[in-house]
Amino acid sequence: MTQDEMKKNAAWAALEYVPRHTVVGVGTGSTVNHFIDALATIKNDIKGAVSSSVQSTEKMRALGIEVLDLNDVDSFSVYVDGADEINPQHHMIKGGGAALTREKIVAAVADKFICIVDASKQVDVLGKFPLPVEVIPMARNYVARELTKLGGRPVWRDKVVTDNGNIILDVFDLKIVDPIALEQQINQITGVVCNGIFAMRPANLVLVGTAEGTQVLS
Repeated sequence: MTQDEMKKNAAWAALEYVPRHTVVGVGTGSTVNHFIDALATIKNDIKGAVSSSVQSTEKMRALGIEVLDLNDVDSFSVYVDGADEINPQHHMIKGGGAALTREKIVAAVADKFICIVDASKQVDVLGKFPLPVEVIPMARNYVARELTKLGGRPVWRDKVVTDNGNIILDVFDLKIVDPIALEQQINQITGVVCNGIFAMRPANLVLVGTAEGTQVLS
């Protein structure tokens, strides 16, 4: 079984956890693209979706799924998104697709966060995948110096502009043993919009696509 097939298995398994006649939060990325395909099969049974990126919005609208503005939605029950890494505590690194800030906002509103991944994304300690940090453009060099002080090696993701008009610094060489503390610390650096550690708001449920089927981790 290919990695993409394992992603697809996890994504379609998430459909079981989507309540009908409600709004669904939808993340961004290759695994989520499979979930959007699945969601389209029940589009007439949901009230619509809140999207975390322009990319996901365009795909959902092309499939006939109504996309709602988050400001028009007070709450919703489920947010489905992938991860670049996830540990046994369901803390994650996200942002490989540069949508981390909007993903974190949508996740904060949802009652439940369902993370869909293939088995390769499971790690014991976060940090092998470089940590994305969204930064105000004029603060790029200052923030990079501050991230270096934390032991990381920040690299500007050249020619990438987020949906919010900002830039991404990918921080290599971090071994994230206390994700909650580091998430808070990086967010306190002036010029940082958001960082890709999702620990203060971890996943409630993880669906892992494997060659043997989909594992459910609660």
